[in-house]
This record gives sequence, C-alpha cells and structure tokens, in this order.
Amino acid sequence: MSRDDVRQSWRPGCPVPLSGLRKITMTYWGFDDQAHTGVLVINKKVAEDVASVFGKLYEMRYPIRRMVPVDVYKGSDNDSIDADNTSAFNCRNATGSGNWSNHAYGLAVDLNPRENPYVYANGSNAHRNADAFVDRPLKKPGVINSGDRVVRAFGQIGWGWGGSWSGAKDYQHFSENGR
Repeated sequence: MSRDDVRQSWRPGCPVPLSGLRKITMTYWGFDDQAHTGVLVINKKVAEDVASVFGKLYEMRYPIRRMVPVDVYKGSDNDSIDADNTSAFNCRNATGSGNWSNHAYGLAVDLNPRENPYVYANGSNAHRNADAFVDRPLKKPGVINSGDRVVRAFGQIGWGWGGSWSGAKDYQHFSENGR
C-alpha cells in the first residue's frame, strides 16, 4: 500500500500506520446482477478474514452498489454514504464523538449505506436517500436484517453488527469489536 492509495483518508497521526493497511481487490455482485471488481482498504491483521466474508457474500449473490476506497470521495464519509459506497478504512472520528472511529483503525466495514442507514434513536437519519430503508425489516436487495446471512457471515469472523446496538442503529456497520 502506498501513500498515494490513501492520500485523502490517511494522514500522520492516524491510529494505524500505512504499513498496517492493506488494499484488497474483490469481485462482488452488483444490483445489476453483474460481477464487478471493488477495492477495500482495511487493517492488514483482518484482511484475510474480511476477504473471506466478501467471498461468502459473492457466493450468496448478495448485491453491493459499489465498492471503492473513500479517497474517491476525497475522504468524505458523507459523500461516500450518499453514493451508497461500501467502504472500510477512513481516518476519522466516530459519529458524534471526539474519539477515533473503528474505521480509523481499518477495523470496520460499512456495507450498502443507503439500504442500511445509520438511524438515530429518535428514528431519523442523516441521508435523505435512505428514508425508504429506515423501517426494518425490509425484504429488499442489499438490506441487512438481524440474524440474516450477512450478519452471520461477519459473525463467523467474530465481528459485530451496528444494527444490534441499543439506541441508535448503524445497519451498514460491521466491526471487529462490535462498536
């Protein structure tokens, strides 16, 4: 991994060094029922496990809208979410916090954020393009629900799902520590 790969999403002072990150290229099924090639930047210690989960998602033909590093969006988490982009590493604080996000360590993945929005405890969400996906469970392509095959696939590598949090729910979010 080179500095050019993460020019917008990594900077000196991030909690993981460049040497601790890996760029993994994977094939995924799109919403157009075609195979596509995507890229995730992730912590090297979990790269093989995460790639194995995405291999299972591919076998399931679970659809993913797009998968490009957040650098394509100049490091903007909001722009990446608005584009319904599946991503992982981004050196940023956790939503509503002054602490590092699990994404800043490369230990979290956001999957289809439009279909799986971050929903505040009051039921609102920050991304208007996700309004139709706030109420769960939905039986629509790309939607993740409690106990489904996507949650189980990440659970097999010990990762927790933001949809199981109390209060606010982050339906797109999977992380090594479950937060």
